[in-house]
Amino acid sequence: MSGGSGAAGDYKAWPFQEARQIVKRRPSVLDRAALFETGFGPSGLPHIGTFAEVARTSWVRNAFSHLYDVPPPRLVAFSDDMDGLRKVPIDLPEGDMLARHLGKPLNSIPDPFGCCESFSGHMNGKLRDFLDAYGFDYEFQSSSEAYRRGDFDEGLAILLQKVEEVRQVILPTLGEDKRADWSPFFPVCPQCGSVYATRVLGYLPESGEIEFACDQDMGDYAGCGARGALSVLGGNVKVGWKVDWALRWFTYDVDYEMFGKDLIDSAKLSSKLIRIMGKQPPAGLTYELFLDDEGRKISKSVGKGLKVDTWVQYAPIESLLYYLYQNPKRAKRLFWDVVPRCVDDYLEELRQYGDKAAEEQPETAVWHIFNGGNEVPGYGAAVNYSVVNNLIAALGTDSSELLLEYLRRYDESTADHVEVVTDLVDKALNYYRDQVLPTKDYRSPTDEERVLLGQIRERLVEFENGNEEELQGIPFSVARDAGIEPKQLFQTIYQVLLGQARGPRLGSIVNMLGKARMLQMLEEKAAS
Repeated sequence: MSGGSGAAGDYKAWPFQEARQIVKRRPSVLDRAALFETGFGPSGLPHIGTFAEVARTSWVRNAFSHLYDVPPPRLVAFSDDMDGLRKVPIDLPEGDMLARHLGKPLNSIPDPFGCCESFSGHMNGKLRDFLDAYGFDYEFQSSSEAYRRGDFDEGLAILLQKVEEVRQVILPTLGEDKRADWSPFFPVCPQCGSVYATRVLGYLPESGEIEFACDQDMGDYAGCGARGALSVLGGNVKVGWKVDWALRWFTYDVDYEMFGKDLIDSAKLSSKLIRIMGKQPPAGLTYELFLDDEGRKISKSVGKGLKVDTWVQYAPIESLLYYLYQNPKRAKRLFWDVVPRCVDDYLEELRQYGDKAAEEQPETAVWHIFNGGNEVPGYGAAVNYSVVNNLIAALGTDSSELLLEYLRRYDESTADHVEVVTDLVDKALNYYRDQVLPTKDYRSPTDEERVLLGQIRERLVEFENGNEEELQGIPFSVARDAGIEPKQLFQTIYQVLLGQARGPRLGSIVNMLGKARMLQMLEEKAAS
């Protein structure tokens, strides 16, 4: 163990605190390769919650490796593709076809996109593409493959032997009307393939079987009427959600798994069940949920809230990771307004990172974002996302070459950080082209407004000091002399010069564009 004392042992960053909890709960991890797990439900496309869980788990994994001299820990991304389809997702094609397969395991339903062997095969492929695109180090595990391979057979046999103990844990959590028929096992009907239209009629622990009937009417789908006995081994049955975690934890000796606060009760039940099975539950972090701009939980089936691919189209991926790193126990709203500030906060920490002592760097988000301080890019320029967006708004251009030229004039040190600055420009231009340019609405100034713009230009001609605060004072002075509200004059500037309702501070515009360019813009509008 390399970090049990001294500076490394004193790290306060939350991934290090989580890593220490693993050793405290499961000391044997110091003698073997620890296993970290994340879960994915392939009934829909991967979303921000999936991305966040893998990213955060990866940070705990890296912190664990930094603290302790142990074999490299593993990270498994587990997909429950034996789960049954309960309803047709509203954002997928072939809804009528999917409706005919309701109640069946996702791995036995045709792919609505027509490109993979099954519904879950498509979603599992998207998950792997999703995680690979951002460089996560993980192993993928399919539930259906694990059942068929016999991974769960030992645990399933134990659950069958202790089925009444399991039921006594779960039944108090159910309504009175569901207790009599509840079973940890979901038989897969050998005749119609349904997993949700079946029910368990009896348990035969001596032969390792259950008796079942496929006769449930679930409204949108109904059983085929088949009856018989099935072995609980080899993929003939699956366990329900309330037992699934316990079975996985038992089978793979999972050491760490985090989960959202909406699954706290499920985690408590699974912890009780794995103890009945003879093992201890893993360590784990309970994180808060993601909210939309109205403060409501984001649902992947409805599709509200900012998506990962939207964020990375308009802002650097590192800024999203930075946002996800911040206090996972606090709820986070995901909508566009949080992005620009988050990018700038990330860049500010990146600027400061190189000035920190080596023992201080692991306490920063940047160290964790770059996999334990691996190849952190240096950054010392004054340019941030706000500066780039303001420049685009002021110039009204979608030319990256022109923007980079202006940014070099604004701060010569941008030439030393071309990769970071170019990425900022490319992302900001994507947003400008998609979201801002279509809404541009330049208007011609009134006669009174031409006079005011001319007065601003006259004062700017005489202005020799580049101080942004003093430059910003020019429109206030002109408005005061004209007896109008400064807000009214700024609206005129934005609408006439920039074609938008809001914009950057005048001082910022002048310093970015240069005095000559700003004078030219004011002259053109005052004379139009």
